[in-house]
Amino acid sequence: MATKTRWEMSARHEWPVYARTYSRLRRMHIPNILTSRDAEEAWLALSGMRSWNTVVNLGSAVLDLSDTIKVQLSAAQSEVLDRSINRAAARSYQFRFDNHRLSERGEPCPDPDHPLAPFVDFLNSPRFLGAMRQLTGRSDIAFADAQATRYGPGQFLHVHDDIDGPKKRIAAYVLNLTYDWSVEWGGILNFLDEDGHIAEGYVPRFNALNVFDVGVPHFVSYVAPYAQAPRLSITGWLRGR
Repeated sequence: MATKTRWEMSARHEWPVYARTYSRLRRMHIPNILTSRDAEEAWLALSGMRSWNTVVNLGSAVLDLSDTIKVQLSAAQSEVLDRSINRAAARSYQFRFDNHRLSERGEPCPDPDHPLAPFVDFLNSPRFLGAMRQLTGRSDIAFADAQATRYGPGQFLHVHDDIDGPKKRIAAYVLNLTYDWSVEWGGILNFLDEDGHIAEGYVPRFNALNVFDVGVPHFVSYVAPYAQAPRLSITGWLRGR
């Protein structure tokens, strides 16, 4: 069993100030969300993970390619898949990134020995959920789901919103856990204004939490071939019952 049951937020947060910004912009960038110790532990857990699924869409179909499936693809099949994704990306909504599911409905991580199991507990702790309710002004936030995500060279997420009625999503969150990310590498979380311009972009700063309303259009820019590290994060949605 995991020996540590709960991680901690750092003590340097001014939630009433954050809430005013969130009310105005419907998004908030919060640096140094975790204690330094816990952020380091999360980074070590993510960077050491060896099991990732590659998630891509082809039209309305979503492919969840496990490591086993990817190994079984021939070079020709991989090339056909790459061409199909690139053709679709030129004309329609498209995404390609790696993930690892941690919690579907706020339940504990199915593998209690997983190094990120304590983070699922942290996300659903009274202190964190209380802070998120204060930030967003939404008292109906009941739990957070979670997945580890990884963007490497050639991966991206096109413009979309996160509205999904049946799942009762209220706000999305992204906890960035990559050291020394360079803005030139891409992987920027961008938000659009009403005219379709980029209103603001969040570079994936280490130990920074980004929270935004599910109705806000956003995208993750293409990660360049020369990026020197993967863009690692823990992401998900704050949801109601």
